Amino acid sequence: MTDPSTLDRIRAEVAALHRELVRYGLVVWTGGNISGRVPGEERFVIKPSGVDYDDLTPESMIVCDLDGRVVEGAHAPSSDTAAHAYVYRHMPEVGGVVHTHSTYATAWAARAEPIPCVITAMADEFGGEIPVGPFALIGDDSIGRGIVDTLRGHRSRAVLMRNHGPFTIGKDARDAVKAAVMCEDVARTVHIARQLGEPLPIPAADVDRLFDRYQHVYGQAPQGGLQ
Repeated sequence: MTDPSTLDRIRAEVAALHRELVRYGLVVWTGGNISGRVPGEERFVIKPSGVDYDDLTPESMIVCDLDGRVVEGAHAPSSDTAAHAYVYRHMPEVGGVVHTHSTYATAWAARAEPIPCVITAMADEFGGEIPVGPFALIGDDSIGRGIVDTLRGHRSRAVLMRNHGPFTIGKDARDAVKAAVMCEDVARTVHIARQLGEPLPIPAADVDRLFDRYQHVYGQAPQGGLQ
């Protein structure tokens, strides 16, 4: 079993990271959710369903197993719990999952259109375009299946689920939140660029070089991408 302090840390991190979704304008009301895998265990921590962001605390977070069953917690878990669980079961490298309905990324999802890689920030963070996943209804693991099928073998840590919104993955919950913030930022920038004309694509070889440098050189202690 994991040390209780590790579970407490993940609870606290996941609870605190929800404030970042509000800070960056990625959610409204009680929509959106973050989860974080408990290291060394077949469990993850996720936001409770329909609870105001101001009321989220480490104690209110829900602990689930990788089948999405509640292990600990007094509230019902997020309605997207089955999707998160499916991702964790099938992508063991993933340590965090985020879902939002952020405006610009969701607008691209409504058009079922990938966000093309036309700015270096996209090449850095996502290694290419942000792809579109299939339409799927909430309630079972259909959304999770779409996320995994779309992102498996893809460098992007974001997927635009058609008619729904973005889901992002990361090495941990914070990494997945960063991907959600960057997904909305590039969705907005590329949308604005298209109002001025057709954006110019970045050559694939340059995308590769930008991605490799960002993942392995940029920052104080680079550790590489998710894969």
